Amino acid sequence: MTLAFIPSPSTGVVHLGPIPLRGYAFCIIIGVFVAVWLGNKRWIARGGKPGTVADIAVWAVPFGLIGGRLYHVITDYQLYFGEGRNWVDAFKIWEGGLGIWGAIALGAVGAWIGCRLRGIPLPAWADALAPGIALAQACGRWGNWFNQELYGRATDLPWALEISEGPNRVAGTYHPTFLYESLWCLGVAALVIWADRRFKLGHGRAFALYVAAYCVGRGWIEYMRVDEAHHILGVRLNVWTSIVVFLLAVTYLVLSAKLRPGREEVVEPDRGPAASDPATAQKDAAGTADADAEATEAAKVAEDEPKDAVQTDADAPEVGKKL
Repeated sequence: MTLAFIPSPSTGVVHLGPIPLRGYAFCIIIGVFVAVWLGNKRWIARGGKPGTVADIAVWAVPFGLIGGRLYHVITDYQLYFGEGRNWVDAFKIWEGGLGIWGAIALGAVGAWIGCRLRGIPLPAWADALAPGIALAQACGRWGNWFNQELYGRATDLPWALEISEGPNRVAGTYHPTFLYESLWCLGVAALVIWADRRFKLGHGRAFALYVAAYCVGRGWIEYMRVDEAHHILGVRLNVWTSIVVFLLAVTYLVLSAKLRPGREEVVEPDRGPAASDPATAQKDAAGTADADAEATEAAKVAEDEPKDAVQTDADAPEVGKKL
């Protein structure tokens, strides 16, 4: 008998009148706000402008959600397209199921679009946001607690997670892998912030450090999970993904440090109308030319006015004589 354990919520949905508030979605939303808040502070400290991180996040977040869902559905397709399954459930993102690998990959595409529109380098933006992403994951993992999913092997440890009977799960106490990963992500965020201050990481290396550190934790935590997953050579697919992505991140760290040492001096250069919108620049140039022409004409009129006044004063005696 387990004397102490972490209880699971009886439901993952709280109804505010007719509006359902789902714990999974709420955790994701909190994570996004935390990531943008911290990313904005770090971006400004690097010399960027306030609001830039949020502007780019408008592109990155939707792409990330789509990518995370696509990765989950593709790698666990049997949950949605297997016998007796309803493929419509693949669109029910509020019921859980986001793959961080797909979220980061497609979210990077959205961020690249936003960075291109603002004329700033994607690696610099990614460095500013890296620890915030780790914090967002730490928040988002609590959504698994609300849904009673993604737990580990059975255990009677004092911090075991109590799971109730339900679809595709057996009542009992299990390793709270969601909690392990949440705590690990907090440590990753702290590591990236410390290393960035200590070594002045730039050109995407802070982001690469976040990826590498996260993969280390995800590898051993994934190995503990007991939920259904595909295996390659007896090892869960996400463990292999962690290994491959870890090696890629470390390789980037090493090569980037050699090829582009140091940190970007300017992350968000000032962009005038000519750089951002040629049509606007042409209109402004035409307006400037018109203003110069008007100023020249006004100067000529002003120059002629004193002459007229002198001539009037000189002619005054002649007028008096005639009178």
